[in-house]
Amino acid sequence: MSIDPVPLSAIEFSDNEIVPIKELTELYESVEWTSYSIDPDGLARAVDRSDYVITARDADSNLIALTRCLTDDVHICVIQDVIVRPDHQRTGIGSVMVGRCLRVHEHVRQITLLTDDEPTTQAFYESLGFSRSADHDLASYIKLAD
Repeated sequence: MSIDPVPLSAIEFSDNEIVPIKELTELYESVEWTSYSIDPDGLARAVDRSDYVITARDADSNLIALTRCLTDDVHICVIQDVIVRPDHQRTGIGSVMVGRCLRVHEHVRQITLLTDDEPTTQAFYESLGFSRSADHDLASYIKLAD
């Protein structure tokens, strides 16, 4: 079932809200991030241990988006998750949340993120001022757990 997204002005953004596990799990499942939602306690711990969390709720107080950051608050900030329920994507919610992360951490030397290698995702982050590490003669590496 698809619903019409609510206007951005009707969205309530909050910093560092404590979100119940059930709501977190449902949000991550809505975007099919099952590697997170399969372990609700681990997901809650990860969000709780994040340095900065932004949530977005609609007029009925439904959790519709979450972004979280990890940082040393000097040299590095990692934007870890930018999640918006599919029926609210492309409404500006993700842009507002990433923008808040960037403003809160504007004093941090380097802000990074790892994302899917898809044209729409690349276009989204590039529209917010991000560039690929290769564009700066840098390489990124990742080691995933088995």
